[in-house]
This record gives sequence, C-alpha cells and structure tokens, in this order.
Amino acid sequence: MDLTARAAQLSAERRPFVRATVVRAQKPTSARSGDCALVLGDGTIEGFVGGQCTENSVRVAAREALDTGESVLLRVLPGDALVFPDAPGATVAVNPCQSGGAMEIFLEPQLPAPILVISGTSPIADAVVAFGRILDLDVVRLPGTDVPDGAAAVVVASLGGEEAAVIRAGLDAGAGYIGLVASRARGPAVLEQLDVTAAELARIHTPAGLDIGARTAAEIALSIVADVVRTIRSGSLAPTAPAPQPVTAADPVCGMTVTVTDTTPHLRVDGRDVWFCCPGCRRAYEKEHAA
Repeated sequence: MDLTARAAQLSAERRPFVRATVVRAQKPTSARSGDCALVLGDGTIEGFVGGQCTENSVRVAAREALDTGESVLLRVLPGDALVFPDAPGATVAVNPCQSGGAMEIFLEPQLPAPILVISGTSPIADAVVAFGRILDLDVVRLPGTDVPDGAAAVVVASLGGEEAAVIRAGLDAGAGYIGLVASRARGPAVLEQLDVTAAELARIHTPAGLDIGARTAAEIALSIVADVVRTIRSGSLAPTAPAPQPVTAADPVCGMTVTVTDTTPHLRVDGRDVWFCCPGCRRAYEKEHAA
C-alpha cells in the first residue's frame, strides 16, 4: 500500500499519525528531499526519512507533535555541528552517531476531527449539522439515544422526547460538551431527571450556545457551534483517556533517547533489556562489557 492510501486508511480508522517529509538533505545523508514517512503513535515508521539515528529523532519529535497538535520543523544535525537555537515551530536534534550531513524534516500531525453528535430533527439541529460540516467536524446524526464512544460534543436539539437519556449517554461516552436546546425554564427541569455529579453537570450547557442574542434557528445553531469551537480550542474536549505513550529508553553509549519498537536494537544484560539507537552503539556496548 502506498503512503497516500495508507494515510487515507489511518484517517478513516481515526488513528492519529504524523506525516514526515524531508525538505532538505545535505550529503552524506541517506535520505533525499521529498522522502516521506508516516509515524504512528506507538513510534512505528512507515516509509523512509533516513537511517536509524534520524528515525529515533523523528519518533521523539513526532510524539511531541501529536501531543501538541502543532506542526514542527525538525533539524537533524551531526554530533560535531554547531547547535542552532530552537525557534518557534522548529526544534533541533543532534545525533552523535550520525555519519554526517544535516537534514530538515517537516512533521505534520494528522489528528482525527472531533466527533460532533446531534440529536433531533428540528431546524436548529439541521443548522448545527450544516455548520459542523463547514468546520470539518466529524458530524454524526443520532437516530436513537446511543451516543458513540469518543464523542467530543453532543447537541440535543430534539425539543422534547428522550433528551435526558441522550444527555446521560453523552456523559457516559465521555463527551466534554453537551448542549441542550431548551428555554431557561425547561432546561433545569430536564436536568432534574438525571442523577449527575457536579463534574458531570459542568459539562452540560443549557440553554446551549453563546449568548449572542440569537433568534432564528440558524443564529441559535451558530451560537452553539461557536461554543463547541471555543471548548475545543480551550483544550476542554481532550480525550478522557489519553493515548498510550510509547516506551522510550536512553542509549547507554551515545545518550540518545530511543523509542522502543520491534526493530529497536537491544541486548539482554543481567536480566534487563538495554536499548540502542543503532547496531553500532550495540556493538560498542558489547565490546566494552566483554573486555
């Protein structure tokens, strides 16, 4: 499978990854400008952006890009190079085991769009769906009361019916924002049907949306989606269970931080695993401890 098709597959599966592209390579690096790879959350690299030492630096920087959601320009320098200062949007990795040459690799995180669930068939619900799609949110129209796990926000705009059941399902699914379209009098009455904690109550917004003086269905939907965006950008819709962090270790020879994968060179010494950035460091360690 080529990288374009693989990236589309990962996106369809809602699996976060980083697209790494070599934008500059100075000889004698093994990579060339335009080389590309996909870096998964567990440190797996599919594609080619350089040798093992470069891959280790890419894994570490890619993990940071996934955590922050921000793109970064990674500058990989040999151990004897002058260290360039970090700049906004750029970071430097000095590889003591690199054979020479310098590289710049652009790392672009590809994160699944937040899932926006809409319950109801009212004009307000229709308008929320439309605005959500314009913003490239992953819009799900709820046919019943079962909110899918991983939903970031739930908007209940049915104007009656099983509102309390949908709110409860949204809370159980971990949604960070739940908006109930109701009047200031009816909203609290709906919430009285629920047994919620103080923390859960803080995630429920009724009347839903920012106070912009909205009157029409489209204006009310605009105020709701704006409130959802505000919550997303504030970081309040972060997953309740963070993605597992890859296992890392320090190479005892060169000191580089390496991400432990199935292909990471290692030795079993006195009942413990020792990990290395490349076979060269492993050989040096074996030679030193065999002497």
